[in-house]
Amino acid sequence: MKAIIYRDNGGPDVLQLVDRELPAPGPGEVRVRVAVSGVNPTDWKTRSGNRPQQFPEVTPHLDGAGTIDAVGEGVDGSRVGQRVWLFMAAAGRPTGTAAEFTVVPAEQAVPLPDEVAFDVGAALGVPALTAHRALTVAEDGPRRLGPGALDGRVVLAAGGAGAVGHAVIQLARWAGATVISTISGPEKARLATAAGAHHVVNYREGAPAAAIRAIAPDGVDIVAEVALGANLALDLAVLRTRGTISTYANDGGKPVELDVTQNMMLNTRFQFLVLYTVGRDALAAAVEDVAAAVRDGALPVGEDHGLPLVRFPLDRTADAHRAVESGAVGKVVVDVTP
Repeated sequence: MKAIIYRDNGGPDVLQLVDRELPAPGPGEVRVRVAVSGVNPTDWKTRSGNRPQQFPEVTPHLDGAGTIDAVGEGVDGSRVGQRVWLFMAAAGRPTGTAAEFTVVPAEQAVPLPDEVAFDVGAALGVPALTAHRALTVAEDGPRRLGPGALDGRVVLAAGGAGAVGHAVIQLARWAGATVISTISGPEKARLATAAGAHHVVNYREGAPAAAIRAIAPDGVDIVAEVALGANLALDLAVLRTRGTISTYANDGGKPVELDVTQNMMLNTRFQFLVLYTVGRDALAAAVEDVAAAVRDGALPVGEDHGLPLVRFPLDRTADAHRAVESGAVGKVVVDVTP
């Protein structure tokens, strides 16, 4: 089979296309013929060395979608032929989804309805599971998502044109929230609106805090934050008392400085999150709820749904990494097999 591998940390040039033996699934595992591999910022960050390399050779990418073609001992044989989406494939393992076939624990291959494209499956994983966590950590909020779970709540999705922001908008709207997204210009406003945001506010123009407060006079319940250092002042200006700021990134790298008294008076809850250490129970709940949202048709992708797809063939996976590193708008995917 064809696979992308790297042996040393570094830039995209360390990625190589090689031939490898077809892997065999072990007990409790399934082998998946990968159709589409999703690329996330964590993939290039891991490749570049921000996490210790555990294996002499790594096939990258946590997310993907395809078809189960073999199962290991203890796995129901009827799963052969099942369409699935994959999550955390390369977490603690040397074999991710940037290959024609990959092997994962059976529970990390989630059934994908026949009517749902592999592109959707490859875009779930990190973005959707992160979004779920961001929306379920409020002190007085739900721990699970479903229709009605966020009724009466106001969610602010920072950077709604990004993959996680897009998933925040879609899941929050599916769960009944009023969704506001901050954006930086007309094109990103169009994408956030297409994703389902009820309101968009350009944080670079006018008085964004006043604009958000006009929509939510009592303040925002949950902020899903992608650039905490840059956006903290705005977040605190619009957060309701006992509101939650869920932060999954700090794009731009601006240091975070807290006014302790201000946050004491607000009783602010800060939740930092990353899927690697989120815990089994939270991850399992997220998978179940995201799968339900997929069945409800709540997580479409593509230009018309606010998340353009930026495609590369397998032999150009290095270019796919470069696109993610340079901030490509939309979801970068690698077409692995037809």
